[in-house]
Amino acid sequence: MAEVHLPRNLVELFPTAPHKLLLEADTVADLVRTLDERWPGMWDRLCTVGPAVRQHINIFVDGEKGGLDTAVSPGAVVRIIPAVSGG
Repeated sequence: MAEVHLPRNLVELFPTAPHKLLLEADTVADLVRTLDERWPGMWDRLCTVGPAVRQHINIFVDGEKGGLDTAVSPGAVVRIIPAVSGG
């Protein structure tokens, strides 16, 4: 199982979602689908129709930036982080 960390702004939109949870997934896409099964609408918040990770969302697997096709090995740490921008 992978250790998944969700950002505060996402948890605020899905109040029953925890900040940290364990999920089994082979890829980031599988992981996001599992999140969406538990909290419908989460896929749309994280991904575009393409499908692709939304422009202002970063997903890191064991410290490396990944995409939907990135492998998620057992014991991996996955962090979903909103991008910070400003001017």
